[in-house]
Amino acid sequence: MARHFVLNTGAKIPSVGLGTWQAAPGVVGDAVYAAVKIGFALKKVFDEGIIKRQDLFITSKLWCTNHAPEDVPVALDSTLQDLQIDYVDLYLVHWPVRMKKGSSVSPESVVPSDIPATWAAMESLYDSGKARAIGVSNFTTKKLEELLAVARVPLAANQVECHPVWQQAKLRELCASKGIHLSAGNVLQHPVVVSTAEKLGKTPAQVALRWGVQTGYSVLPKSTNEERIRANLDVYDWSIPNDLFASFSEIEQASLGRNQHQQQMLKTAAAVDTMSMPQS
Repeated sequence: MARHFVLNTGAKIPSVGLGTWQAAPGVVGDAVYAAVKIGFALKKVFDEGIIKRQDLFITSKLWCTNHAPEDVPVALDSTLQDLQIDYVDLYLVHWPVRMKKGSSVSPESVVPSDIPATWAAMESLYDSGKARAIGVSNFTTKKLEELLAVARVPLAANQVECHPVWQQAKLRELCASKGIHLSAGNVLQHPVVVSTAEKLGKTPAQVALRWGVQTGYSVLPKSTNEERIRANLDVYDWSIPNDLFASFSEIEQASLGRNQHQQQMLKTAAAVDTMSMPQS
């Protein structure tokens, strides 16, 4: 199994990454340092010569309060300054949801979005070279189709919740047909996952990650534990046999993804956007 997938830009994105969202600031650096040493291919690792910038694939996201076109480049510049780098390999619109500038995450903070305008600003970042590839996160098939209709620069990736209990077949099919790489940041255990792990002598997390990679998308397990990070990388020299892999298709799918709060935010955003549309 290849250790990378190829984006529509020609860039190679690792099959297994490291998720750091909501990790405590004091441990993120240690986790990244440990991951790079183990084999994940920031100033600290560069200065020590452990890895070169061009050998590291760094993804970051545009937060919901920075959707205004004039705020998009400022947000990326802030990220680049924080990470002490000149560019990111992939920059994603975190949600198809816009919130008031400076607000906290709540339904009351949601304001009408203008995704085409936000995307145009993202395209300018791509043109500048500060973002080597651009994409989205948490976009449904409907939101993707709407953006694809107006995008000048093709979407390179869509990072979503995807796991054996929320396989998102329709979304995966759309992304594959449009050359959009799917990436997933969630691992969810299930009896089929657990039993498969027991049969293969692996952990349930390893099986869930391997299922994702074997299905055709990159995975982003979140961990700040060096031993667990090492285990998460052990998905390349083995595979889930066809008979066991087929059993995953029989798993009853959840009606919604795991994060109900996020689903509510999407519903609120859709309602706000509908109310803001001019009446005929």
